[in-house]
Amino acid sequence: MTSLPKYEGHMGIGTSEGIVCDFQGPYYVSDRGRSMAFGNPTRALKVDISSLHGGSELWDECIRQANAEYNTRIHNLFCDNCHSHVAYALNAMSLKAFGIQRWDMVKLCFLTFFKARFLSLRGFVAQFLPFTLLVIVVVTVSNV
Repeated sequence: MTSLPKYEGHMGIGTSEGIVCDFQGPYYVSDRGRSMAFGNPTRALKVDISSLHGGSELWDECIRQANAEYNTRIHNLFCDNCHSHVAYALNAMSLKAFGIQRWDMVKLCFLTFFKARFLSLRGFVAQFLPFTLLVIVVVTVSNV
């Protein structure tokens, strides 16, 4: 799956202190650093939390709640995964952003793909070069 377009990639959520939390696998949410299960983040979506009643304290508390919940869950690639963990946190805080009030993994995938900014040129290349090379190889081989 790492050579597919990157709307399905790994996802985490950052605390107000910049600590990235991500549901990495069965019964484990990492909440200890700035990197994630598959390396450093390549894209980020900035969310305005000024409208949250409770501000950054509520933001962090809801992330802690999501972490605690997902530390009790089995990881399922298709229906209860890292995207679901982030959606759980956003729903717990009742965040309304980007025209979304009820968060789920599909909305997060598309929102990230179309609205998140790349953190570096290297991140852009890491996301799209493998897929581009795969398409070139398939087109070249199919024309032989």
